[in-house]
Amino acid sequence: MLGLLYLAKKKMNYMQNCKAIKRKIIGVLFGVFILGLSACSNIKEHKTLFFAHSLPVTHPVHKGILEMQKLLNEKSGGKLQIKIFPDGQLGSEREMLELLQIGSVAMTKVSAASMSNFAPEYRVFGVPYLFRDSEHLFSVLEGELGKKILEGGSEFLLRGLCFYDAGSRSFYTLDGFVKTPEDLKGKKIRVMNDQMSVQMVNTLGGSATPMAYGELYTALQQRVVDGAENNVPSFVTSNHYEICKYYTIDEHSMIPDVVVVGTKFWDTLSETEKGWLQAAADESVAKEKAYWKETVKENMEVLKKANVQIHYPDKSLFSEKSKPIMEELMKDPKMNTLIQKINTY
Repeated sequence: MLGLLYLAKKKMNYMQNCKAIKRKIIGVLFGVFILGLSACSNIKEHKTLFFAHSLPVTHPVHKGILEMQKLLNEKSGGKLQIKIFPDGQLGSEREMLELLQIGSVAMTKVSAASMSNFAPEYRVFGVPYLFRDSEHLFSVLEGELGKKILEGGSEFLLRGLCFYDAGSRSFYTLDGFVKTPEDLKGKKIRVMNDQMSVQMVNTLGGSATPMAYGELYTALQQRVVDGAENNVPSFVTSNHYEICKYYTIDEHSMIPDVVVVGTKFWDTLSETEKGWLQAAADESVAKEKAYWKETVKENMEVLKKANVQIHYPDKSLFSEKSKPIMEELMKDPKMNTLIQKINTY
């Protein structure tokens, strides 16, 4: 019996080692692939930026990235080009950020929540009800404070170029609305793998369940979780509305998306090339915001036709219950200063 257990354990270790080796081989081959393409780019006298993200091509943020691609091509006269890898082809948000850090990929788009795992200033965007509305949010994002946060990521080899509108996040569930925080009791709610998101749901009374976004549809089908929280376009493009028929628009957080370039790639660019890239990113923001607004309007009609029930709760019940999160964060002097600055906008 002991012999069989030993052999089983040995086989399991062997399989795990094989998987690890396979991942390393894939990483090496991908690096060689990129170097090969880069070499071809040099021969053609242009540079290609590999831009990976996890969203579907129908998403308004992807459309914003397409605008950036077009603008960069125009500004550089084709000397600097973007090749996009959507739909999580190169991995999760965390994996893509790690690829940027080692220089295997040039750019990505991630949630500010994912960035907070690398650059601590981004944690502030996860504070529930910190921003009064979208106008307040973008006055911060597009002001000096927003620029400082974007540039601060360079210390961790991840330089932010601009913020994209990602709307506000609200709860959607399988059974009944979340009209008050009490309605979250006993409910397992999927959240991003982010400390602030976990803390937010737990503080409101639910059971936060971190899970990869790509696994969520099946998890909802099998009732592994009772619901999730996200913005309207993500709720629709993920097809989660086919399963969850209750959408409570409590708008507990406004976490923007961030366009990020790895400093390892950024440092290879000339000042002129950096100017082209930054300008293309900045100018794409207005287009992305317009796409977002238009998509939300269209998606609300999709939800209506799909018989998804919408509820607008008393937000004060949620904001009051979540206050301890901000109070705890403000014990950190750096976060305290940041929050106070945001409140003055």
